[in-house]
Parts: sequence; C-alpha cells; structure tokens
Amino acid sequence: MVPSVLIVDDEKHTREGLQQALAENYDVSLAANADEAFNLMDSQPFDAIVTDLRMPGKSGLKVIDKALALPNHPAVLMMTAYGNIETAVEAMKRGAVDFLTKPVNIERLEVLLQRALKTKTLEVEVKQLHERLDEKFSFEGIIGTSAKLKEVIDRVKLVAPSRATILIEGESGTGKELIAQAIHQASPRARAPFIAVHCASLSESLLESEIFGHERGSFTGATERRIGRFEAADSGTLFLDEIGEISPSTQVKLLRFLETKSIERVGGSKPIDLDVRLVAATNRNLEQMVKDGKFREDLFFRLNVVRILLPPLRERVEDVPLLLTHYLRQFSEENKLPPLTLETGALQTLQAYAWPGNIRELRNFCENAVVLHHGGTLSEYDLDAKYRGGTTPVAGAAGSPGAPLANPLSVEENEKRLLREALIKARGNRTKAAELMGISRRTLHRKLAQWPELDVTDK
Repeated sequence: MVPSVLIVDDEKHTREGLQQALAENYDVSLAANADEAFNLMDSQPFDAIVTDLRMPGKSGLKVIDKALALPNHPAVLMMTAYGNIETAVEAMKRGAVDFLTKPVNIERLEVLLQRALKTKTLEVEVKQLHERLDEKFSFEGIIGTSAKLKEVIDRVKLVAPSRATILIEGESGTGKELIAQAIHQASPRARAPFIAVHCASLSESLLESEIFGHERGSFTGATERRIGRFEAADSGTLFLDEIGEISPSTQVKLLRFLETKSIERVGGSKPIDLDVRLVAATNRNLEQMVKDGKFREDLFFRLNVVRILLPPLRERVEDVPLLLTHYLRQFSEENKLPPLTLETGALQTLQAYAWPGNIRELRNFCENAVVLHHGGTLSEYDLDAKYRGGTTPVAGAAGSPGAPLANPLSVEENEKRLLREALIKARGNRTKAAELMGISRRTLHRKLAQWPELDVTDK
C-alpha cells in the first residue's frame, strides 16, 4: 500500500513542487493553510504530514497538535525558512519527528519520511502486539485464554469496583492471591495498601496479634503497641489466605469487624473504625466445615457475599502452553540464561499431565528446567517419568501381567500406552522399542501406521 502524505504550505510553488517530487512513491495531498489541513485530516487518514511553520492564520505548531491528537496519528515533519534552535525544540516538544529548513532538500526529505514511516510502522506493530497479548494472556497479570478462566476474569472485573466482601475458593496453587491482587488493582482502592496474611502459617495467638495488633503489656513479650494488618490496610484491601484455618476466637473477632467495620487490638477496649475491603481465600470446603461445626455459619455468610471459584489447571488445559511459555521465558531472563523451548512432543506430554500442584507446580517445573538445561530445546525424552503418566512395564505384549491399564475396558488404549512408553524409553529407536515390547520391527511399523500420533521415533 502506497503511504499517504499531506503537504501543508501557504506557498503554492513549494507545496506543488514537493508533490511533484514525492508523487512517484507517495499518495500526496495538499493544503494551503492549517484549516484546510484540519478538514483533510478529519476526512481521511495520513501516514505522514509535512507542514510549514509560518503560515497566515494558524501556525504549523497547531497542525502538529491536531495531527497528534488523532487516534492513529501520523508522523509529522516541520519545515521553515526561519530555522533556529528554539523553533526546532518547540516543534520537537510538540511531537514532530524531525525538522527541515527551506529550501527543502528533497533527498533529505525522502530519507526523513522513510525513517519516520518505518518508526510509525513499528509503533503500530508494537501496539497491536500489546493488544493481542492483553487479549490472549492477561487481566492484571493473569495468564490464560480458557473459557473457565475468562469467567473468573469477567467476574473480577464486575465485582472489583464494589465494596463487597469476596471469598475465593480453589485448590492449592491455583493463584488465589493473584486474583485477590487483581481485584484490588481494578478497584478504587488500587493506590491504597494491599496487605496479605497467610493464616495457616501462624499460631492462634500470633495470628490474632498479626491481624488485629496489640496493646503494650497485653501478653508476655508485648513490650510496645503493635499496629495490626487491619490498620495497615486502612482504605485498601486485606487478603486473608486459608481463612478456614483460623481459630473460633479469631472467627468471632473477624465477624465483629464485618458487622461493625471496627476492630479492637489484643488487650485493648477502644473500637478502631476502619475502611478495609476484605478478600478471603480457602482451599477447604467451608460449607462442609460449617456442617461439621468447625466454622461459624454467620461468618461464612458474611464472607460469602461474592464467591469466585478458581478452576484447577487440569480443567483449563488449553492454558498450559501459555503458562509454560511465560514462565520459561521469565526464569530464563531472571537467571540470565539462554531461552529454553519445548518440542511438540514435550508440550503435548505436559499438556496431558494433570498438574496436581496446579500453577505452583508448573512454575517449579519451569524454573527447574531452565536452571538444569541452560537453554536449547526440551524434548519429551528429557521429562521425568511422572509427566508421562509414571513408569510402566513395557516388556512383553500388551496386557502382560503387572502392566497397569490406562483403561481396564480398552485393550487398544493399554497397548497404545505401552507402545508410547517403549518408544520414549528407547529414545525413538524403533528396533529397541520393538525389543522392549517383545514384538517384531515389522509389527511395530504396522502399529505406528495405525496410530501415527504415537510416532516420535527417529525412523
């Protein structure tokens, strides 16, 4: 596509001369003053604008202002017969990419135009890339495109601006704190503190002091007043992780805050009014804990104003490649090591793995792989047996004694699993794989032709 250029100059012979000089490589439009330029800019897009500085009426600086206010603004070059440092500085401050003096040197103009258009193209590409990455990967750093994750993100966007208390549920390692931070960052409290407390890591007495603070002399060792996490989070968000682990006495104090929006420090009697948004998280079933008498029902209802359920990684397998790519790149950069990439077979194997530790386990896998391999490519042969479904005996025919079935009702699935394990153990060598299976090489060829998806051999 031919780049479009607008020439703005009150001197007829100058603008027409420039049009003639540029016509071979550019689609050139002309304007005799700033107002004509404004009308043209409103009616059609331009890739670049070359404008005179001194013109009757509005100056070329106004043309720059107008051009750069456009959504997809063009590159702007300033030209003038009154060239001086002050004028050049002012034009560049307004956003002009470069400066020309009259009479204009056509070769220099073309060089500057080409440079400006190349820079503009790169800026557009970067902008589009960022937009694609935003759509594909994250809301406030949350990586994934799966439907279940999208539901979570949509819910976060919906409830974040409110003052509602939020309960985040999900297995360990699913990213509950990340969701809590996203809620905080998308809320009007984003500039106020986000304070996190991991309840399971503290004893009952320490947890109460940590959350509510304490007065001097309230217990042995309390030599001075301590401000708790609630007060530290005033005007912001307090995140209580593993809320199911708190003691009955702490549950009572937490319920009091949710009802009165005030706390009392340990050993104190004066209520302290606070503006704190509470976000709680748990990997336990609080409803069952209520039925078992281990968690207060009234506190559960107070916490469960808005519930967000995070899916485990095994329920969003389409996000696994994105997460692997992200964390492999992140740990390579952090450790100043060459990039580590995954072969298709390794990627497919990891995507089929259940990831019982969820994202936390996946992060650990990526860091381990980056540190141990120092760049290059990771094949499925390099993966530990657990990622391939564990160790499986491969000697003998399918269904041999001691060989666990992938599906007890499917001999074919069991045979496929054994064959794949044999190929992996043989590192792609068909002869060795056939020996491990106790079959001929010809039979192995036939089975690979039947199940081409298993063919990871060196042929």
